Amino acid sequence: MGFFDRLSRLFRANANAVISNMEDPAKILDQSVEDMQRDLVKLRQAVATAIASQKRIQNQAEQAEAQSRTWYERAELALKKNEEDLAREALSRRKTYQDTATALNTQLQSQSAQVEGLKKSLVALEAKIAEAKTKKDMLKARAQAAKAQEQLQSAVNGLGTDNAMAAFERMEEKVQILEARSQAAAELAGADLESQFAALQGSDVDDELAALKNRLAGVPEEPIALPAEDAPVPRLEPAQVAEVDAELQELKRSIDQL
Repeated sequence: MGFFDRLSRLFRANANAVISNMEDPAKILDQSVEDMQRDLVKLRQAVATAIASQKRIQNQAEQAEAQSRTWYERAELALKKNEEDLAREALSRRKTYQDTATALNTQLQSQSAQVEGLKKSLVALEAKIAEAKTKKDMLKARAQAAKAQEQLQSAVNGLGTDNAMAAFERMEEKVQILEARSQAAAELAGADLESQFAALQGSDVDDELAALKNRLAGVPEEPIALPAEDAPVPRLEPAQVAEVDAELQELKRSIDQL
């Protein structure tokens, strides 16, 4: 294969690819139907011309046959008048018109067959155009749907869903880490609070333990001072309800502020 042949084939392939990419199905379908409509007009004109030619040949054949009959009648008249030479001349003219009529009839048959073929082609083309018009609308709708689907798919592919999903998953993991840290801090704070209460409870136990040790060792406990005999007995006054309620409300407020 020569260099120029390869170059020519490559050029044609690239040109066909460019043309294919430039083709719009909707426009090509419309143009194809218009081309078929123009062909239909031309075919109708051809059929009309063929029919007109058929009519003309038929008229010429009928006129030749009429002339043939006329000259035959003239030949008979000449013979009746004993004009043999004139009769011979009339028969000669009749023969000419007969030959013309025969040739025209042969041509007429051929023309009639041609007209019938053109008519069949015309009917077939009209049927194809009607079918093409029906298919054209359907194919245009399918082409538009396919193009819309392609554009939608391109838009979806260009959204970067994978990157967005990866970022979403990273943020979800980060939130989980923050929640774990918060929970750990809360647990540590609770443990420290428990230790503080344990220390407070432990001090009471230590005191009680020390008192128990002293009692077992025989150390007398601190005597309780009794009031003198002549000391006046203090009189307990009942607490006022208003004072108790005020103190209770103050205690509630202090608890709510914790």
